[in-house]
Amino acid sequence: MAPEDYNSLKQAACAAARPGKDDGPSMRVLLVEDDPLLGEALQAGLHQSGFAVDWVQDGMAGLAAMTSDRFDAVVLDLGLPRLDGRRLLEMRRSEGDRTPVLVLTARDTIGDRVTGLDAGADDYVVKPVAISELAARLRALVRRASGLARAQVIVGPLNIDPSSRTVTWHGQPVDFAPREFDILLSLALKAGRVLTREQLVSALYEWDESIESNAIEVHVHHLRRKLAPELIRTVRGVGYMMMGDCGTPVHA
Repeated sequence: MAPEDYNSLKQAACAAARPGKDDGPSMRVLLVEDDPLLGEALQAGLHQSGFAVDWVQDGMAGLAAMTSDRFDAVVLDLGLPRLDGRRLLEMRRSEGDRTPVLVLTARDTIGDRVTGLDAGADDYVVKPVAISELAARLRALVRRASGLARAQVIVGPLNIDPSSRTVTWHGQPVDFAPREFDILLSLALKAGRVLTREQLVSALYEWDESIESNAIEVHVHHLRRKLAPELIRTVRGVGYMMMGDCGTPVHA
């Protein structure tokens, strides 16, 4: 990738972010891209768009990451060293891995697209791509994987818009710190199911980020205070579960 193309992509990524505010990540994405300039630009742009991004630069590292860790989605190049991206995808699908995968590649023929989708890709995008479009496609993949058709995540009187990072409660807007929003969205996407503390940490924090030992507990306390104590239930010794209106489990 030429330096001038890299600079243009990085500038566009920063311009797409909401001015004056670091929103912090709300979904965890694995980026498998061997081009160092493009990878750095994509990581920066997606982070500014609200994703926690872990980046590896070859197919074997991507395979190891997908095998040992959990991601909301994967952005996968095909022309990778050590292990081709299509083969990596086939291997993970054969193991039952259903993580949404968006192939981002320079291979642009119809045959390439068909082969990539048949190998198990959920979306196929040809480089170059605008960060705003890539972010929107990733949000759509995560929604579909969670069984949601609408852009908004709705649980009883709670309405979350992931793209604008806004929340209403009984129709009234409520402001949240970036990490509070991240945890609220993660719990809402799995409403009615228990998420462990480890799952929340894994979903929201990149590999090189540090986290205080009681950070999740503090954020959940703030969510209950701003919304309703009954909305998020503590399953003692396990984790947390998003409840429906008036403390009723959503899937009960």
